[in-house]
Amino acid sequence: MKIQPNAVPYADADTTSSQDVRRRPAAAPAANTTDGAPVALSALSNSLAKPDGDIDMARVEALREAIRNGELRIDASRIADGLIDSVRELTQ
Repeated sequence: MKIQPNAVPYADADTTSSQDVRRRPAAAPAANTTDGAPVALSALSNSLAKPDGDIDMARVEALREAIRNGELRIDASRIADGLIDSVRELTQ
C-alpha cells in the first residue's frame, strides 16, 4: 500500500475542534445511578489497591530516564523469545 501525501486517512472522521468538544454539555447521568451512596470494598480489593513491593520503582524510574534520554536499547529477538516461551508454557 502506498501512502499518498495529501490523502485524508479517515473521510468520516469528526472534524470538530477540541474547543467545540469542551463546549458541549456533559451527558446526563443514567437514570438508575446511586450517586452519594456508600460503597464498601472487599478485603481483596483493598489489598490490591495497596502497593505490595512487586514493582521495583527504582527500575521503573531508571527505564523512564533511559527512554527520555534516548538511551533505551530494545532487543527484539529477546522479546520474541520471551513471548514464544510464554506461549509454550501456556500450551503445555
